[in-house]
Amino acid sequence: MSITLKQVFNKDKTFRPKRKFEPGTQRFELHKKAQASLSSGVDLRAAVALPHGEDLNDWVAVHVVDFFNRINLIYGTVCEFCTEKSCPVMSGGPRYEYRWQDDHKYKKPTALPAPKYMNLLMDWIEVQINNEDIFPTSMGIPFPKNFIQICKKIICRLFRVFVHVYIHHFDRMILMGAEAHVNTCYKHFYYFSTELNLIDRKELDHLLCHPVVIYYVTR
Repeated sequence: MSITLKQVFNKDKTFRPKRKFEPGTQRFELHKKAQASLSSGVDLRAAVALPHGEDLNDWVAVHVVDFFNRINLIYGTVCEFCTEKSCPVMSGGPRYEYRWQDDHKYKKPTALPAPKYMNLLMDWIEVQINNEDIFPTSMGIPFPKNFIQICKKIICRLFRVFVHVYIHHFDRMILMGAEAHVNTCYKHFYYFSTELNLIDRKELDHLLCHPVVIYYVTR
């Protein structure tokens, strides 16, 4: 019997509240179009391509918010096992360590426990996507000129959540029977980010050697 995403993941464990699109808006319609493509079983490589006649910024905005919601759900499921004791450093195995930097408290790259890093990361993204000057929700309000650059940074940092989950907590996903859903989410994220050149290929190397990713995702 197939298991749905809602059955596998407990929505009450979402790491942050979901950001939703207002019904009747262009972005809501794009979101529905994207979800319909995914639900129809269409090839993910085709599903991520910018639809003819649609605005690139709108398409990217819809996906960035959707990935934020999905990755929140995935990390929220394992966050009780991701502690300062189990994950004293935010890393992707012994080769990659991710240090936090922002424009406020951490002005220099700082090593942090994974849960602290995740909290700061999700707070930081939430501020971005709820900022009307960056992610406008009203028709006629333009995106900032550096919108794609902002989204590239968000995508890069969200990717690190995948790296940490795959390398340090994937056994938990297997125990839950959730690995297929995590793989599909990452595959969608991977194809979208590479299709629109939103992530540096060097970043992707952090997972390309992972056996699960090699077998299920990037083949």
